[in-house]
Amino acid sequence: MIYLDNAATSQKKPQAVYDAVLYAMGNMGNAGRSSYGASHSSSKTVFETRTLLTAFFHGNKASNCIFTKNSTESLNIAIQGSLAAGDHVITTVMEHNSVLRPLYAMEKRGVELSYLSYSEERGLHYEELDTLLQKNTKALICTHASNLTGDMVDLEKMGAFAKKHGLLFIVDASQTAGVYEIDCEKWGISVLCFTGHKSLLGPQGTGGMIIAEDVTLNPLSYGGTGVETYNHDMPKENPNHLEAGTLNAHGIAGLHAGVEYIKEYGMEKIREQELFLMRKMYDAVKGLPGIRIYGDFSVKERCPVLSLNLYDYDSGAVSDELFTRFNIATRPGGHCAPLMHKALNNVEQGSVRFSFSHFNTEEEVDKAIEAIRILSEEG
Repeated sequence: MIYLDNAATSQKKPQAVYDAVLYAMGNMGNAGRSSYGASHSSSKTVFETRTLLTAFFHGNKASNCIFTKNSTESLNIAIQGSLAAGDHVITTVMEHNSVLRPLYAMEKRGVELSYLSYSEERGLHYEELDTLLQKNTKALICTHASNLTGDMVDLEKMGAFAKKHGLLFIVDASQTAGVYEIDCEKWGISVLCFTGHKSLLGPQGTGGMIIAEDVTLNPLSYGGTGVETYNHDMPKENPNHLEAGTLNAHGIAGLHAGVEYIKEYGMEKIREQELFLMRKMYDAVKGLPGIRIYGDFSVKERCPVLSLNLYDYDSGAVSDELFTRFNIATRPGGHCAPLMHKALNNVEQGSVRFSFSHFNTEEEVDKAIEAIRILSEEG
């Protein structure tokens, strides 16, 4: 199988990730619950991974790195833990449902929402920020890059706006963590939400958030933490304030190995290889009959994602054809980004998304190009 669905989850991981998870499952106990060897080993791995991720994302201190099971859980904690009735939020039409659905839930509780527009010609309409700002605006919430088109958001510009107006700045880095440098301190990010199983090359079921020093969130879950047993409330200090129950320490060990691999191999090198493969495919198929490609490919900085449609065929049918005839795995349909599909005018058709890893080869991309060429010729 030629796997080109890395924006959904990276299937190929570094060998060190597999080894770390296997070792952890055979040797680690419950983190933060006792002082015997297996428990201490788990606690040590969790702490070292907090420290590693805090430095990786330029956070403030390790205790403000919170572990979750994915970006969706992180975003729910950030959104539901910071907003209340009467607040106003500015977000964008580029968002994934992991942002939109928590916001819709908060809208039912009295939170008001406004959206920055997007067009392929101009990208995100940043000039709308000033017009959308209200006296009760509490937060600016956005993705770092669209999982549908690969188009990126200027976090430095968004962060400057949030800082100027005293807003919380919550970022969904699902598609960029591990591909692009993210500086929480420099860009004034209040809460950075990330997942471990995509470009951080860790296992599924891992993720987290980096929280600014001056930000306090209400817990989403309540339960055991290993400390303050007789307190009716969650402990006030991070990370225990937001981490209820047993952590996925086995997965966190794998995530640690994934991040260490990125640091050793080089994030820039990984990004250049992935973008090279994406550009190779883009240049080869963009002029084929019946091919419609979405997003802005005129800029260098974008995610290694290529979404297209073939004539007026349903994207699911095209994706199935790619797999059954050519053994190529892609992602069709709506991509959990409903407002972006509306902006691109392909709500009914969806799109076929190719997303690349540095573990992919030029030979694999050549086969994908040939498959699209054949389907295009068959009309």
